[in-house]
Amino acid sequence: MKIDPVAAIRAVTREVNKRDHEGKPATVVIASRVFDTSMDDAWDAITNPERIPRWFLPVTGELKLGGRYQLKGNAGGSITRCEPPRLLALTWEMGPEVSWVTVTLTRQTEEKTLLVLEHMAHVDDERAKKFGPGAVGVGWELGLLGLFLHLLDKKAVDPKAFEAWSMSDEGKQIIARSSEGWGEASIASGTPAAEARAAAAATTAFYTGAPLPDNAGG
Repeated sequence: MKIDPVAAIRAVTREVNKRDHEGKPATVVIASRVFDTSMDDAWDAITNPERIPRWFLPVTGELKLGGRYQLKGNAGGSITRCEPPRLLALTWEMGPEVSWVTVTLTRQTEEKTLLVLEHMAHVDDERAKKFGPGAVGVGWELGLLGLFLHLLDKKAVDPKAFEAWSMSDEGKQIIARSSEGWGEASIASGTPAAEARAAAAATTAFYTGAPLPDNAGG
């Protein structure tokens, strides 16, 4: 598996902002990427239960408005909005923790589609300081990279090959640059620079299996 690290990093726009949700402050991680495919095909790739496992994870459940879904070994939740072929919103439930994901598609040309993914969560201060938005952002960025690879030829991305690649020097380089990018987005949202960069280093360590730096979370 050969991926251009520079192109992979430049392909994603990263943003972090704050909102009030259900009466409590929430952090919103926003990842945007343009894909070389039609809007209808992009919608099918992110909603068709036969295609989702080709780039993300196996999924079960009722994939329709009001239905519940479950990703194998990962989150489950409810589909709260479904407006084909432009908007999908769902809850993201991991044990007792609930957060909210919204995906919006915008047609740029016949064969170019902008995907904007927003993940909003109530994050406790300790975890936010330790890992920052990259804890969520890097994971979604890797997911969007899987979607990019799938859309190249519509074939399934081999999960074992992708995992092995992510632990290669090239994969670790992309993870580190992604973490740094989320650190800069965190700074732009108002986080002190030293805190944001320490959190980015901790996120890189988490995703690459390296020891956490001594200053993680402090």
